[in-house]
Amino acid sequence: MQMKTEIKNGLTVCYVEGEIDINTSPGVKKSFDKLISSKTPRIVVNLSKVTYVDSSGLATLVEILKNMRSYGGRLRLSDMSSKIKSLFEITKLEKLFEIIADEKEAVSTFV
Repeated sequence: MQMKTEIKNGLTVCYVEGEIDINTSPGVKKSFDKLISSKTPRIVVNLSKVTYVDSSGLATLVEILKNMRSYGGRLRLSDMSSKIKSLFEITKLEKLFEIIADEKEAVSTFV
């Protein structure tokens, strides 16, 4: 799993690549902890290069969202493959997360 960040339109876009699973979840959490500790107000997570997410990966994403909401931050997920999007639908997490079809829309409509 790799992650890089860019600033676009005054918000942080995170590009995650690879799998988010039991082995990589701690690294994902650690990467986001840096952003959360600085109280980054708005984050878009581009998942276009994420190939697999397991239950620990979902739990990590929920924890990141919860931690951001604790200080009023907002998190959006974008560019999910149909396989990962169906995982969010099956687990009903699409009701918890702001899921936007693509990064451009996620960034341009973030208020």
